[in-house]
Amino acid sequence: MYWNDDSSKKSVYRVPDDILDVSFVIRCPTIPLDHAHALSTELLEVMPWLTEEAGAGVHLIHGAASGNGWFRPEDATSEVLHLSRRTRMRLRVPAHRLEEARGLSGRRLDISGHPLEIGKSDVHLLSSLPTLFARYVVTQEDAGEEQFLSEAMAALQDLGIDCRKMLCGITHTLAFPDGPVYTRSLMVADLEPEQSVELQQAGLGEGREFGCGLFIPHKGIKPVKDTDGE
Repeated sequence: MYWNDDSSKKSVYRVPDDILDVSFVIRCPTIPLDHAHALSTELLEVMPWLTEEAGAGVHLIHGAASGNGWFRPEDATSEVLHLSRRTRMRLRVPAHRLEEARGLSGRRLDISGHPLEIGKSDVHLLSSLPTLFARYVVTQEDAGEEQFLSEAMAALQDLGIDCRKMLCGITHTLAFPDGPVYTRSLMVADLEPEQSVELQQAGLGEGREFGCGLFIPHKGIKPVKDTDGE
């Protein structure tokens, strides 16, 4: 007798390690709510390759008051975030740039007059969870929800991702010397593990060096719907 039950089992997906998230301990009591330009400028002086490497990006820093980033204070020009000791600064980098990124430990950055001291780092694989969330995806100033979702759908299809569920959030405007950058939050759900990782690696749209188009795992789409109505 020959008996083989393995044919009915799906192979376990292994998350690749070619793109990684590096999480840094930081000492920074306060930081401007809108720190996209300041943080990006400081990091690019040390690591100019952040704009050149596919998959590289800078996660903006969020404190407890900003929750999951779905809601933010309205006056971004004057608000500051009060950060706890648990707050981390995170970068997304290709594996061959990992040691360069970890070399940030011990540096001190000036984020619009707010000192940020960078401590030790941890390295994390990307997630294979089915729901991903991007706090900022670049869009046009006058783009409504329908247009934004349509453009996001087209961009996902270009990546070979057949999206079944998406939910957009409120808009955010990031200040830059050359003019404002208009963004909107986006959640994508019901992704296959391979699709989830691919979207995190590729990102969506422009501006990954200043925190846009970067996806992180989220516990699910329903909690955001519930929160959105509060």
